Amino acid sequence: MKILFAGAAGEVTGSKHLITFDNKKILLDCGMFQGRSDESEEKNRNLLFDPKEIDVVILSHAHMDHSGDLPYLVKQGYKGPIYCTHATRDLCNYMLLDSAFIQEREMEWLKKKKKLKNLKYQDPIYTTEDTENTLKLFHGVSYEQSFVITNGLVASFYDAGHILGSALTHLIFYDKTKKKYLRLCFTGDLGRRGLPLLKDPQLIPPTDVLITECTYGNRFHEAVQTIEDDLAAIVNQVCKNGGKLLIPAFALERTQEIVYYLNILSQKKKIPPIPIYVDSPLAGNVTEVFRSHTECFDSETRKEFIDNAKNPFGFGNLQYTHSVEESKGLNDKKGPMIIISASGMCEHGRILHHLKNNIENPKTVVLIVGYQASYTLGRKLVDGEKEVNIFGDPYRVKAQVYVMDAFSAHADRSDLLDYIHRIEELKKIFLVHGEQKQLTAFTEALKVNGFNDVHVPKYGEEVEIDF
Repeated sequence: MKILFAGAAGEVTGSKHLITFDNKKILLDCGMFQGRSDESEEKNRNLLFDPKEIDVVILSHAHMDHSGDLPYLVKQGYKGPIYCTHATRDLCNYMLLDSAFIQEREMEWLKKKKKLKNLKYQDPIYTTEDTENTLKLFHGVSYEQSFVITNGLVASFYDAGHILGSALTHLIFYDKTKKKYLRLCFTGDLGRRGLPLLKDPQLIPPTDVLITECTYGNRFHEAVQTIEDDLAAIVNQVCKNGGKLLIPAFALERTQEIVYYLNILSQKKKIPPIPIYVDSPLAGNVTEVFRSHTECFDSETRKEFIDNAKNPFGFGNLQYTHSVEESKGLNDKKGPMIIISASGMCEHGRILHHLKNNIENPKTVVLIVGYQASYTLGRKLVDGEKEVNIFGDPYRVKAQVYVMDAFSAHADRSDLLDYIHRIEELKKIFLVHGEQKQLTAFTEALKVNGFNDVHVPKYGEEVEIDF
């Protein structure tokens, strides 16, 4: 068996891992690389394998850095099944179509501004039509339900506790010649214990080989228990100053978590009835998917909301905006108010317009609640840059910028070590989905904890695994 690490190797985004077994090719994830525009274009278009040769795709979850390049894979000739959980399938209906729409819209803008001649590529990575063709290939599978990939290979999904529908993929290979089994697990993105809404990560069966993310392999998150008080303090500061609280949030998962906590704070009267706007049509659609997959919710959420017929994503002073006119209208409204808007890394979407209109106002607070990839606008704000470009124009950062790591849906160093320690019969570990500092630090942490066979694959590296 061979594994080609074709993405998220030595970096965080663009998850793609190709397994070759018994002349069959199985692709784990097909994510979109996110970062510098030129590098992103190249990595998202120039795959390290031929899509026509892939037999099966297994998708861990709906985040774009794991699913976002699937329509391009299909555009380039892939015709096989895409296996994922039912919730992931439903989420991708919105996430991938939104991605295609953004690409088409940006290409139209470039044509209008006559900037295409300066670009290597003159078309979107994929279109709405490509995406619609991709969605036809999705096959939803329940957690803990074994399904046959090919002769000698069986797969099962286990709840990763990262986002709605996220899955650890457990694979059992059988070598007919050697008459031996090999068990491999790909974590996708591993969640944290004790997060709101969702169940904790589920322990997988005994496993020989683990491919695991280590996004926060050198860091410890703030405790989940601090979220209520920390968020309340920031909201109350905004109310006192009469400003606007801008929260760049991923439309999937993070927006729903923020709304959940604001709902709790409102019920407990820890914050005043400040107007709250979710300014993201995609987030509104994703929230409807959440409402239809309550089987993924943890017992606390079920007890507090579902069993009492309450809506965790809707309360008195919360509004979901849809039209462009409604979004633009928020710029004319005076604070205090909260605006939750995508994209989470401040690279696309309506949050850019809100930052443009408010970032030079000292009363504005920008709250970062998710991972920010290198070279993104969100990372520049986190790094404290005093001037940033928005839509090509420079703006001075006079707004206050806060970061709340406690919202992270990724396991931190302690979560990862604890989870890996509980996996029985583990022999070999591959570390992916981490920047170099995290990869190096977590490799050392694993070795200190008794795991000696740890490998950090490079982008494009292929390794062979013996049974």
